[in-house]
Amino acid sequence: MLPESATPARTDPGRRRPRARRAVPLLAAALLATACGTTGGANGGSAAPTAPAGDPLDLTGVCPARVVFQSDWYPEMEYAAYYGLLGGRYTVDRARKRVVGDLVASGRDTGVDLEIREGGPALGFQSVTARMYQDRGITLGQATLDESIQNSAAQPTLQVVAPMEYIPVAIAWDRRKHPDWSVIADIGQTDTRVLYFQTDAYMQYLLGTGLLRASQVDGGFDGSPSRFVASRGTIAQQIFATQQPYVYKNELAGGQSFDLAWQLISDTGYPLYGQGVVVRAGDRERLAPCLRKLVPIIQRSAVDTLVKPDRVSALVVDIVRQYRDAWTYSPGLAAFTVKQMRDLGLVANGKDRTLGNFEDARVKRLIDISTPIYAAQKKPLKPGLQPADLVTNDFIDPAIGLPTR
Repeated sequence: MLPESATPARTDPGRRRPRARRAVPLLAAALLATACGTTGGANGGSAAPTAPAGDPLDLTGVCPARVVFQSDWYPEMEYAAYYGLLGGRYTVDRARKRVVGDLVASGRDTGVDLEIREGGPALGFQSVTARMYQDRGITLGQATLDESIQNSAAQPTLQVVAPMEYIPVAIAWDRRKHPDWSVIADIGQTDTRVLYFQTDAYMQYLLGTGLLRASQVDGGFDGSPSRFVASRGTIAQQIFATQQPYVYKNELAGGQSFDLAWQLISDTGYPLYGQGVVVRAGDRERLAPCLRKLVPIIQRSAVDTLVKPDRVSALVVDIVRQYRDAWTYSPGLAAFTVKQMRDLGLVANGKDRTLGNFEDARVKRLIDISTPIYAAQKKPLKPGLQPADLVTNDFIDPAIGLPTR
């Protein structure tokens, strides 16, 4: 698998690469992977019709021949806007934790490839921002806005679209063990331990506002249910509201089951968007012609995969199956995730009925919250940091949004 910099350049942007000929390199790559001991496989789906030259869906000549997207976690339906751009033909590289296929938008082959790289453990839990600055072959990455704020001085990124209006991070508890709790502040009135990821800045906000106390929070959470199960549901824990309520009720080993209640972090006054699509800030002008076409494609994919999720759900389940990680993903969990994204308004239009854009006032609010947190941690931010340093709506199509009732 070649890095982006090794992908052959197209000297004639108007010349279309015949899709029938692309099946050969994909098959060769699959055979080479097998020969080298890399397990995984090629999906034998059909090719999509090619977008005509010059069409808004034609990305040849304006985007890299292979658009490389670095995810921050395993494949999951929260990231359907990206996996939904993979066409019917894709190859899973299990050893290198990446999937490659035709980049297909609204049923049309855009003329370029899409490579989605797995994050989290596949990166050794390195942040996507750090990996993007280490590997210049990555075109787009995934980062939360507070991560972009934190790295605004040393590794600046620009968020170009936010497919999720709110991040699904929440603090959860077993409603049978704690029937009197309804919000996070109720936990703060007790000595109950609260597990969370040490690197997540929102916890400093919860502590600073007095919703929780420093003596009860534990940053040693590793993403597994083991400590919650061992406590028999007596502790509280960070979750994704789109996943753990289903998994902890239906899919824990040994037939154990917990009925989770939770409060979203965004409902406490921490106005964090879901993980946005970022580019290195210095690449803005170079990638602008590509982003003008690709960002609306991502917006449309976020809409389409929420309205009609079945194809992408099956694709995500298949990719996870081929990776054979510790991570598992069932059709039931995929369906639950989509329902939660709808019901909780996590994928939604902004105030102006556009999906994926940013509100300056909301970004400024997060800057104001985050600045003293990072100052206390001695993490320098860009001096005079403003929303325009972090986000842009320049590539957003304001006409694309979820259907309104």
